[in-house]
Amino acid sequence: MLGDVTSRSPEEARTAFHALQERLPDLWRSIEEKPGHRHVSVVVPSLSLNKDELSKIHGVPFYEERLLFILMRLRHPRARVLYVTSEPVPSEIVDYYLQLLVGVPASHARERLKMMCLYDSSPRPLTEKILERPRVLSRMREFIGEPSRGYLTVFNSSELERDLSIELGIPLNGVDPDLLDWGTKSGSRKVFRAAGVELPEGFEGVANRDEVVRRLRDLREKRPGLRRAVIKLNESFAGAGNAIFTYPEELDDASIDEALEKLDWGTENESSEVFFWKIERIGGIVEELVEVEGMRSPSAQLRIAPTGEILLVSTHEQLLGGSTGQRYMGCSFPADGAYRSVLQREAMKVGAVLRDKGVISRFGVDFLTWKEDGRWRCSAIEINLRMGGTTFPFLALEFLTSGELSEEDGLFRTARGDERYYVATDALTSDRYRGLLPEDLIDLAIEDHLLFDPTTETGVLFHMIGALSEHGKLGLIAIGDSPEGARDLFDQTVRDLDRIGGDGSAKLDSGRELPSTVRRID
Repeated sequence: MLGDVTSRSPEEARTAFHALQERLPDLWRSIEEKPGHRHVSVVVPSLSLNKDELSKIHGVPFYEERLLFILMRLRHPRARVLYVTSEPVPSEIVDYYLQLLVGVPASHARERLKMMCLYDSSPRPLTEKILERPRVLSRMREFIGEPSRGYLTVFNSSELERDLSIELGIPLNGVDPDLLDWGTKSGSRKVFRAAGVELPEGFEGVANRDEVVRRLRDLREKRPGLRRAVIKLNESFAGAGNAIFTYPEELDDASIDEALEKLDWGTENESSEVFFWKIERIGGIVEELVEVEGMRSPSAQLRIAPTGEILLVSTHEQLLGGSTGQRYMGCSFPADGAYRSVLQREAMKVGAVLRDKGVISRFGVDFLTWKEDGRWRCSAIEINLRMGGTTFPFLALEFLTSGELSEEDGLFRTARGDERYYVATDALTSDRYRGLLPEDLIDLAIEDHLLFDPTTETGVLFHMIGALSEHGKLGLIAIGDSPEGARDLFDQTVRDLDRIGGDGSAKLDSGRELPSTVRRID
């Protein structure tokens, strides 16, 4: 079977893929409109991203666990889920998610769930590992049964996911790989211009060091007095591909080139030589570093459904860290009401452009906002054509409460009509957490009454639990009935974790102290 994948021409792959994608709108309508419709969700949480950038993320193999919130799809009594991972997911972790299902016995859900493991920890995309194993593909097809009832869910799309879709004979609920350029840093800037939204001054499509030097000089001419600029790789993850450039006193090419040896990196173990080698491989952009007092970094999440409908999903305040303040560390929901409606409006403009280009996907748009002359300005800086760190907290809230977002005010209300808020991170880290097992975490949650309570629809959800013992790293979502309640619950959970870990030094993965990351933004 692997031979079929490798021998298929690009054009043959496109034709086969597009034929499968034509099925998706009808399948989607049936799932949403017919409660008794039988369907199969095949979940492959592969991080099919730039390997060099992924290597900078501690505990990245356990990021495959982030999609476990999708197990809550099993609350649909006729849904079946196949979840594939590189390494085994302990049964305690699976049981933790299944017990969150309200109104569905865990045993009933378990019968409709198949966890499949490849026992392959090599640092390659999970999808690549699946495609090289014909017997695994055969078992996946056997579980799916009738292909017309199945669809593929992934963290992000690439040609690998397109090939897997074809091999399984089911459509991909994600971006056509031919459209992925619109989610790069260069593509994002082009979409923003087409949408008529504000963006920082800058240049896309830089392909080597000489072009970076020239564009840095051009940028300073456009923005006299600009002190710093940011150079971004076209493809990066959580801000790990960004470098901050400080302008020298002299603005000739030689001085600028020399200053490129003093870039500030958002991650460790980076160098100018390696960075510009990556620029030559995948390209990048040069743009002004917007530095305004009181500036914030919110984001908006949308979904373009297979039917073509553009759906506003959520807005968030992003928690950024790292030495340059460019790395994503977590979020709080929702974004500030002072500019939430502006974010929603500008993000919907971006969504319209992407929809017209044929995109089907969940995606996020990152902004910078600041107040000027009494009004809030919003400058769009990046599109993520994939699931992101803000996707999973909202999915969890949505599944657990059967609630929805109001597009009028951007607030989330449960099925009972109660407002809900949260603070979330997937980068809570402490050396003292190393050695804690999943059952230790669950014991803590039970003893300290931290588990999500379906009667109050508040509480704590943990994810990336498997990374705790080896990496001392954990994901955490604190859901409250007010912004203050969510922050207090988050802080209390961290204190409890520090107590059982024997240390009070938990930080986000950037090394930033936690209290400052979850403070209220006034």
